[in-house]
Amino acid sequence: MSSKKISVEGQDFEGQRAGEEVVFIFRRHIIAMRKGFYLLLIPFALSAIPPLIWQSNLELFLLPLGGLVLGLTLFFYHFMMWYFTVYIVTTERIRQVTQRGLFGKDVVELRLSKIQNISYNIPGFSGEVFGFGTIVIQTFVGDLVIRQVDHPEKTYNKLQDVVSSVVETPQGLHEENIT
Repeated sequence: MSSKKISVEGQDFEGQRAGEEVVFIFRRHIIAMRKGFYLLLIPFALSAIPPLIWQSNLELFLLPLGGLVLGLTLFFYHFMMWYFTVYIVTTERIRQVTQRGLFGKDVVELRLSKIQNISYNIPGFSGEVFGFGTIVIQTFVGDLVIRQVDHPEKTYNKLQDVVSSVVETPQGLHEENIT
């Protein structure tokens, strides 16, 4: 099963173990891409200024088109980083796949039986209005902090349900007692 790639529809991912089922997949809120939106708008807006100043020079009217192409290229890069960064929650673990550049990625795994505590925070008015927040998963080794999560209260509840189901099963209790 290790040859499977990440597929939200098929609920399969690379490195999935036999008998392991995907419970849910989530990603960061779209607001995490705000730098990409800025990089889309700024080149376009700046390249639109010269044609407004020198309206008699018709060649300058192509400049905003170039600014738009540059902005779309930068936006596409940031969109790819956001889209391919996912958090996969299975019946055994949480797997964080973070896209680094066009060709690199980081993978962090956390066994559900090692989780001590889960908490979430909504950062004030903007987090409440746009529906994003931070989830902190605490273990013996350290904390896994996931910033700008879409609907953190719903994700928190799902995570709590999955972790409590692992702890309540005899296998989960057995793993807890061994370590």
